[in-house]
This record gives sequence, C-alpha cells and structure tokens, in this order.
Amino acid sequence: MSLLIHGVAPDFTSDSTQGPLSFHAWQGHHWVIFFSHPKDFTPVCTTELATVARLHGAFAERNAKALALSVDSVEDHHRWIVDIEATQGIAPNFPILADPERRVAQLYGMLPAGAPDSFTVRSVYFIDPAHRIRASLTYPAATGRNFDEILRVLDGLQLTDRHAVATPANWRPGGEVVIVPSIQDPDELARRFPQGFRAERPWLRWTRLPSDQT
Repeated sequence: MSLLIHGVAPDFTSDSTQGPLSFHAWQGHHWVIFFSHPKDFTPVCTTELATVARLHGAFAERNAKALALSVDSVEDHHRWIVDIEATQGIAPNFPILADPERRVAQLYGMLPAGAPDSFTVRSVYFIDPAHRIRASLTYPAATGRNFDEILRVLDGLQLTDRHAVATPANWRPGGEVVIVPSIQDPDELARRFPQGFRAERPWLRWTRLPSDQT
C-alpha cells in the first residue's frame, strides 16, 4: 500500500506493550511519530528505542506521542525491554506494537520490496492531530535513524501550520524562514510579519520569527 502525504493514516487495532491499542482513538489530538523496527533483540533497534525514551519530554513539549512497531510478540517485546533497560539505562516509555502477522506493517508499507515477509525497514511517519500523514522517512534495516532530524522535521511542520512560512535547507529552530510565495498582498505581509522581511526576489523573502512564535 502506498501512503501519500496529506492522506489519512490508516486506523488499526493491535496488541502492544501497554495493552490493546486502537490507533486513532489512542492518538487523540496529538501528533504521532510512528516508527517501525525490523525485529526484537537487535542492536540498532535497541539503541533507537532507548533514544526515543530519553526524548519523551521533547515529544511532550511538541504535543507528540511516540509509537513503535516490531514484528514480534508482546511477550518478546517485554523480554526485550528488560534487555534495553539493562544495556541502555532506560526502558521504553511508549507503546511498542506487536505485529507478528505483519498486518500493520503491510498496511503502512513497512516491508521491503522483494524481501521475505520478515524484517520491516525503518519507516517513520509524522501524523498530525487530524490523522493525516505530513511527512515520512525510510531507512534500511542496517542504518540507525537520526532522531535530531526527526525532531527538526516535526518542528518545521508545526511551524508551517502556525505561520505562512516554509523552512529552508538545513533550517534549525530559531533560524530564518522563508515566506510562502502565495502571500503577496502588502497589507497581509505587514499583518503577518510586523518584524519585517528581506526580499531577494518576489518569491524569495526571508524573515525571522519572534521567539514567542517559534
């Protein structure tokens, strides 16, 4: 199944390490970072789950929840969590879905093309409070994800929702942003950007949002 940006993230029910989970109901009015793992008791996945656990406060500040998926059983997940805490010093504080039949993995296109129905790739879906997919990333099984980049993308998506701006290459929170080309009316520009802006072209206008708006 091919999931498109701005399409509705499919709903599902699944067992998880925090009990039965109905996705849309569990999401509520939060953003969700939904990410898959190839298999339990694997080294890269272990470091990733611990990293996300450490970022719990950062996600909460952004009204976001983390949700992981691995193709093994809930029982295996709980045994793995013991090892994660023992080796990484922290246990996952978010649900890990059990997907032994690869039902959710297939629904979200997390299985690699031409491969046996076994390991998933490292998919990441950014899902907004309206249940719409706003961005996605895919890594091969052997490459660990950069969760600083995942937070950066989430910050950019939320900034775009609050203001008529887009984020340029290598943008970081607090950096300059660009005004979307569709806004050309001088009165609207003055209202939206009282701090002013600099125009290199009519379609390339830079501004820096006040700190209380970022």
